[in-house]
Amino acid sequence: MIRLRPLVALSAALMLAAGPLAAQQAAPPPSTAPAPAQTNPLPTTTAPNPVPDPGKSAAPAPEQSVAPPPAGQAAAGTPARPTLVDKPGDPGDVDEVTLPAKPAAILSGKTKWEEAVPSLKQAFARIEADLAKLGVAPAGRPLAVFTRTDDDGFEFEAMIPVAAAPNPAPADSDGLRFGTTPSGKALRFAHKGSYESIDGTYETLTAYLDAKDIVVQDRFVEEYATDLNDSTDDNLDVNIYALVK
Repeated sequence: MIRLRPLVALSAALMLAAGPLAAQQAAPPPSTAPAPAQTNPLPTTTAPNPVPDPGKSAAPAPEQSVAPPPAGQAAAGTPARPTLVDKPGDPGDVDEVTLPAKPAAILSGKTKWEEAVPSLKQAFARIEADLAKLGVAPAGRPLAVFTRTDDDGFEFEAMIPVAAAPNPAPADSDGLRFGTTPSGKALRFAHKGSYESIDGTYETLTAYLDAKDIVVQDRFVEEYATDLNDSTDDNLDVNIYALVK
């Protein structure tokens, strides 16, 4: 049996807590360089992180070599494909962060819950292919902005950050356009594990917002710090952002 993602329930909970949904977030003012992301860990009711073992080194010994990521996959947080927030998230914490507005290639889509992973993968592949044709290099990890959800599926905007949008902008072909990533104050919930198990992280998110009486926007952002391969990949690393009103 296929389990539905909890975004529908989350949206309903937000409607009860916040009243009518706000309009789409206003586009940020243009700037020559995005402001650096900031983080501020918030207390949670989860168990604290384990104390680091003082006997273990925080970095590989000089003589050790780190194997490069597979072709086509940049490691999370690398200069070539950085995440929106430099400091990695921890599943045991909720972080208050400030997301910078970054130029991005955007492709809108709609799909059913059971087809979420293949649909998002296809959208990201199309963006990558179009960027290659334009000679524009990706400059960040892929994002999915969930703009509307119901019992059957969801509408989304797939995004890949770039250093700068082409000027002049290319003709809108295959639905690809350029804009900016969501920006401003947000709460980050880190999910590490398969996409099938992401329900638990969204349940934590819902409970946290309810307990803290926090009002957020009616859209949610998933940032894939590792490649979205399939729904059962236990090595998946996702940053979920709830944008604070």
